[in-house]
Amino acid sequence: MELNATQRKLVFAVIVFILAGLGVYLLDSAESGPSQASTGPTRPPSHHPHPSTTPASPSPTTSDTSPPAGSPSAGPSQTPDIYQWLPFSKAALASAASVTTRFGVAYATFSYTEKTSTYIASMHGLISPTLSGQIAAAYSAPGVARLRTSRKQVSTGSANITSMRAFGPSSITFVVSITEKLTATKDGGPSTTSYAVTVTGGGTNWQVSGIEYQSQGQS
Repeated sequence: MELNATQRKLVFAVIVFILAGLGVYLLDSAESGPSQASTGPTRPPSHHPHPSTTPASPSPTTSDTSPPAGSPSAGPSQTPDIYQWLPFSKAALASAASVTTRFGVAYATFSYTEKTSTYIASMHGLISPTLSGQIAAAYSAPGVARLRTSRKQVSTGSANITSMRAFGPSSITFVVSITEKLTATKDGGPSTTSYAVTVTGGGTNWQVSGIEYQSQGQS
């Protein structure tokens, strides 16, 4: 049965609402995730000059996906079962969101005293080998590393999923607010940046395979 315009809008709104709540819950319950810092002036994380590591783009979230044949239509007082229109289960979505928020926390947590290998190790199991190399290169770039050391930068990260931007059979792109709570000899303080983070995989096995500024790739 093809959804009408009102039902399509309702399904997408419910997806966004669930993801926002799920991101907050996962972040609050993570043992290593500190509480969200107050949002300060928006600027890119100081140790990543320009993240642009998006893999092949997943299919954009569409509103014309039809439910399986024989699925009952939601009545006026019923909440639609959104998972009948998605290519993944509730458990798979929760797993993908957990990996995304844990990555965001690790991505924004660093110290001028640690080596690149130590920083990358904090994301072990959360990111793909290709992305690992790209983040390591950005973190160890001479100008970035010199600034981090000269200002004695130490950051505690937090992350919050705000929405889903796109999804496909084996990939999901979340919009994530990543916050650095930075202490430094100059220009310290909290800063929050919005990213599009793509995870690939399935079931309960996901890895972050791409990260870019949310504004990239959007008209």
